[in-house]
Amino acid sequence: MSGKRQALVTGANKGIGLAIARGLAQAGMSVWMGARDRTRGEAAVKTLLDEGLDVRFLEIDVADESSVHRAADTVALEAGALHVLVNNAGIIIDPKLPPSEARMEDIKATFEVNLYGPIRVTQMFLPLLKAAGGARIVMMGSGVGSLALITDPTSIYSSVNFMDYTTSKVALSAVTVAFAKELEPLGIKVNVVEPGNVQTDLNDNVGALTPDEGAVTAIRMSLIGDDGPTGGFFGSHGRQPW
Repeated sequence: MSGKRQALVTGANKGIGLAIARGLAQAGMSVWMGARDRTRGEAAVKTLLDEGLDVRFLEIDVADESSVHRAADTVALEAGALHVLVNNAGIIIDPKLPPSEARMEDIKATFEVNLYGPIRVTQMFLPLLKAAGGARIVMMGSGVGSLALITDPTSIYSSVNFMDYTTSKVALSAVTVAFAKELEPLGIKVNVVEPGNVQTDLNDNVGALTPDEGAVTAIRMSLIGDDGPTGGFFGSHGRQPW
């Protein structure tokens, strides 16, 4: 890797994660593209390398503590600091099931990736974020992670009732605030973003926005200056209601 500022995007082999990695690299950063599947991850890296961007693959399964530990050791050895962390990796297992029929194993698996994953990755990479000075952490939330939006009948998100996914994203907002409070004195800013209704594998590619459009807010919040916010929830139109 070069001597440029370092970024890590989890779940970067496709969709919004790939678009965020591209955008951060285009902004002049060296980007670690995190993915649990080496074949898919390396294929995504090649795509961006062919575009002349400074990226490399990092094998990381956010649901596996040993995997996250190895990934942090790799970045520590080769870069020594991490300026931007985007916790993007996420899953939806079975959106067709109503809450009353949600399987407990699916709920646990969803929380393991969508909630415990960002906690695990943030904690493990924190020494590198502290070493960077003024680092930025972005959590990939969702409109369904807003209690205000899912209870507003005028919002598109009020028609969604994915209990496991929704509750994992609501909880992620609280996690974001907790980290933001702790890390603010260190100059580390932590925010959660919602990409909008994006075409991804999670929704069978039926969203209204492209992954590039959905990545805009995450990229913007990754690059905010020292006068930027922390502990907030942001979308394409600015601060969003919790």
